[in-house]
Amino acid sequence: MYSSFPAPAPVVREPLHAPVAHLIRGGVVEGVHYGSVVVLGADGEVQFQLGDIEAAFYPRSALKPVQAVAMVRAGLPLDGELLSLAAASHSGEERHLDGARRILALAGLNEADLRNVPDMPYGTEVRDRWIREGRQPSRLAQNCSGKHAAMLWTAKLNGWTLDDCLDPAHPLQQAVAEAVEDLTGQHIARTTVDGCGAPLFSVSLHGLARAVSRIVTGAPGTPQARVADAMRAYPEMASGAGRDVAALMAAVPGLLAKDGFEGVQVAALPDGRAVAVKIADGANRARIPVAAAALERAGVDPELLSGFQGEALLGGGRAVGCVRPVRSLDPVAMPACA
Repeated sequence: MYSSFPAPAPVVREPLHAPVAHLIRGGVVEGVHYGSVVVLGADGEVQFQLGDIEAAFYPRSALKPVQAVAMVRAGLPLDGELLSLAAASHSGEERHLDGARRILALAGLNEADLRNVPDMPYGTEVRDRWIREGRQPSRLAQNCSGKHAAMLWTAKLNGWTLDDCLDPAHPLQQAVAEAVEDLTGQHIARTTVDGCGAPLFSVSLHGLARAVSRIVTGAPGTPQARVADAMRAYPEMASGAGRDVAALMAAVPGLLAKDGFEGVQVAALPDGRAVAVKIADGANRARIPVAAAALERAGVDPELLSGFQGEALLGGGRAVGCVRPVRSLDPVAMPACA
């Protein structure tokens, strides 16, 4: 049982990141990705750390499961695929747009009521198709539309105003901030605005790992368990077809995983073991191989993670290298890079 009194906010400083992955091309280290990694045991204690896990940082969309918990605590009556969509960074597929419309309809609202920014779909194939068809950016297509639809419904259910529901002082966002501090176990360091327009709260990487651990270990029927169950049952509603985070949840039984812009990845197993990764330069290519190595550190069977070693580096159209976690993170010899 964790304390109900959050610890002080993490320090705002230049993070003391460390090398977490090497780009190997033709047997030579061509580049280095810096970042930070934390692995928590089932008891919540740090089992492994690399870099700076205590500095304040912005989790970006990796915080969405916490935002979803806050909304369920405030009375949001969603479960299943629509609750997964409320925690999503979706690809903009028709099922995602239809799901956001369904949430809005349940609230007696429509797309014009959304407060997120218009955008093209996040999924590459979907976005390319929209461009070919001459379709324009929309609020529904933007990857956070499920969350924003759910925020509007949560506000309406509570009798809160809708026009200013993204203001950090709004009761909805105060409820989210309260959930962030409760689940991370620490006060918020700074508040800013995320790309979609919603408030974004700064915590530590350690705190983020604690939050996802506490979500997966929530008692059955609690808001935490409802969010975890929904995302695990419908991983492609929280992401999209072919997305690595959905594939990771499908590959590792009971895993809850969520990605975030700027190289953030969190994942937790049903017993509370959890990992959190931040790639300093925001590189997506290092996020999954580093997260897979961290999950192996947490005790996940390496065979389950064999498909998450990252994309090959190409030369002349053929594989000539790879992105490989540093040896301090992954001491087991990986398949040789060319």
